[in-house]
Amino acid sequence: MKIICSKCNNPAVTYIRYNGTHLCKDHFIQYLEKRVKKEINKQGKLQNNTKIGIAVSGGKDSIVVLHLINKIFSKRKNIEMIVLTIDEGIKNYRNNSINYVFENSKKLDIEYKIISFKKIIGKTMDEIAHSENDIGYCSYCGVFRRLCLNNISKKLKISKLIMGHNLDDMSQSIMMNFVNGDIKKLARLGPHMKIQPGLVPRMMPLRLIPEKEITLYALLQKISYHDGECPYAINAYRGVFRDIINTLEYKNPGTRHSIIKSYDNIKNLLTKSYPPTELNSCIRCTEPTSQEICKVCTLKSKLKIL
Repeated sequence: MKIICSKCNNPAVTYIRYNGTHLCKDHFIQYLEKRVKKEINKQGKLQNNTKIGIAVSGGKDSIVVLHLINKIFSKRKNIEMIVLTIDEGIKNYRNNSINYVFENSKKLDIEYKIISFKKIIGKTMDEIAHSENDIGYCSYCGVFRRLCLNNISKKLKISKLIMGHNLDDMSQSIMMNFVNGDIKKLARLGPHMKIQPGLVPRMMPLRLIPEKEITLYALLQKISYHDGECPYAINAYRGVFRDIINTLEYKNPGTRHSIIKSYDNIKNLLTKSYPPTELNSCIRCTEPTSQEICKVCTLKSKLKIL
């Protein structure tokens, strides 16, 4: 049976379960791009003479957000874009995905910068994984990635850092923090509306776009990306919440959007109860921190990196 688009007579390429519509290729692309533009405006319109940093790993989310940001802002000559890629040093994974960063950046004629763990931290992620696992690989990687992105963004005078977090990522993060009782961390989740001294604010244009829709967009637009999973993410705690939310979404379409909507409705209350902590400089590296010694230096001490 031929299924027709809910908006025209063309064949549908997808069914959006959470709103009950069938969409053809053109209407699906319009539907996704319209929501991304709306989210960017909601998170704060970009001013003239702004330099945007786009964090691109080579995976579908970051590659798609790169193409979307380019499509939206490339005609604005007063906005400069630069691709930022972190090379954690994960053999047979990151070196493969970086090839897609090169390919897509060159295709769009956007400058790119590679920042390595080895140079900034002193060890690759592979070396860290072979020496420590008491708090989980992802904890080390997340902290060190944030440092690398923030450092290069400040060095290049970037005013906004674009991240590729999608609806699945955001709903999982919210649930994880609720279950763990980490309300302070929940209040600090991006996108960031308040600029903290020494930290570059992040925007998340895909935060309301499901992972499957991002994949479909890439396929329809013939966007090439690295389709691989980090070998250290297999046993990540986040996977538990991914499975729970996927089950809920299957039984009750729209669950992920409801989680985000509920969070957005209480975020102002959260930030009033847990306002941004006044930051000072780490006594070891001078990076912004709420403690005397920042998390990066604490983890580097555990790894015996001087």
